[in-house]
Amino acid sequence: MSQDAVREDPVEPADPGGPGDAAEAVPRRRSPARRLVRYAFLAVALGFGAWAVGRQWDAVVAGFARLSLPALAGSLAAVVAALLGAMLTWRTLLADLGSPLPLRPAAKVFFVGQLGKYIPGAVWPVLAQMEMGRDLGVPRSRSAAAFFLMMPIQLATGLLVSVVTLGWDRYGWLLLFVPLLLVLLEPKVINAVIGYVLRRLKREPLERPLTRRGMLTALGWALAGWLAYGVHLYFVAPQGGLVFAVGAFALSWCLGILTFVIPAGAGVREAAMVVVLAPQLDSGAAIAVALSSRIVIIVGDLICAGAAGIAARRDSV
Repeated sequence: MSQDAVREDPVEPADPGGPGDAAEAVPRRRSPARRLVRYAFLAVALGFGAWAVGRQWDAVVAGFARLSLPALAGSLAAVVAALLGAMLTWRTLLADLGSPLPLRPAAKVFFVGQLGKYIPGAVWPVLAQMEMGRDLGVPRSRSAAAFFLMMPIQLATGLLVSVVTLGWDRYGWLLLFVPLLLVLLEPKVINAVIGYVLRRLKREPLERPLTRRGMLTALGWALAGWLAYGVHLYFVAPQGGLVFAVGAFALSWCLGILTFVIPAGAGVREAAMVVVLAPQLDSGAAIAVALSSRIVIIVGDLICAGAAGIAARRDSV
């Protein structure tokens, strides 16, 4: 492949201000073909999300029947808060790499792009975020770097949360993975890896390297996200207490991340959650809790994507 074939498309520079600037990013004009591709992406993503719900509908209904309306509402609100934490983790990384985005455009790129996780294959969320980010002046390489940095951040914080909340006696072995993840989260190591990959792809290097301050801020948002996810699970299964719920969700989610080739960790996360919940619930109740949790998260994804899309569209009018 020639160098011209892989060169980054020219884009408008992103707003040079900080992540909290009031100035809104100006969308680039999209061709009808690109608009059609985006609608097709949304249709496929929503279709797979509906299929994930429908194939286990009876078990989900049985799980929801155990819950009160306030518990469901609290669980959904906590999921939305956790998803916001994930978005702010990604936005912090993107800003630290040189592409600060205002809150609403950033939310649209992240939440709509995340619907791609329901499509089989691991590439759809990052491809969607790269294309939508490009309309806001974010180079594709920078979008990809921010996306892939999310995985070690979530794994490192999730494993630490699991060990602290679930106990050293049963899950202390998880600490074996933490030193490797901490090395991977060192900005000097990350910048060297990103630079090597970009050179291999014959792309221009990142204009701004990742900083330690940016990484620590992203880690803080990730930890806040785990706490919110734990609150979500606590509303669904309060038997073990809030601390146990935080650790149970973090551990099951980390195992789901490790199976990234499966759409949204489907099946693996639920199976891990059933095992972790075993000391508190019988197998039938644990399965109902795991499936109910999954459906609440799918609904949260749809709410965040829809709300972010509407807010960004209103700003552009």
